[in-house]
Amino acid sequence: MMKLKIPPVVVFALFALLMWVVARHVSFIDFRSLYLAVACLMVGVCVAFAGVVAFRRARTTLNPHRVENSTALVASGIYAFTRNPMYLGLAIMLVGWAFWQGELLTLLGVVGFMVYITYFQIRPEEQVLKAKFGKSFDEYCHRTRRWL
Repeated sequence: MMKLKIPPVVVFALFALLMWVVARHVSFIDFRSLYLAVACLMVGVCVAFAGVVAFRRARTTLNPHRVENSTALVASGIYAFTRNPMYLGLAIMLVGWAFWQGELLTLLGVVGFMVYITYFQIRPEEQVLKAKFGKSFDEYCHRTRRWL
């Protein structure tokens, strides 16, 4: 079983809060864009939702605490383009949040989120999936990128 300490949605919320604090207290370059913010939010929601739908169709677990309960290796649909559409969707939503905040430095929060999720969520998940699905998972990793 994975030792997940902080659920990905909580990590997302913490980075969103950090980005808000930075935007309120730092003035570097203003690049506020409501249109880009809304577009990124919509794209992020769609990407994440496509990942959820694919997992539901495969009847496998969505619980990041119980990756070992996976019943299928999902490699089609959105998963043919990215191995982590749910996390990618959250990252895209954070890009939208950065545009909403209007402070260029808030984009560092997106980078921080992606680094944290990669090392403390995705890599441990990949270890579990490799142990469970073996060569099939290795082949999937070879043809599909972790993020994009």
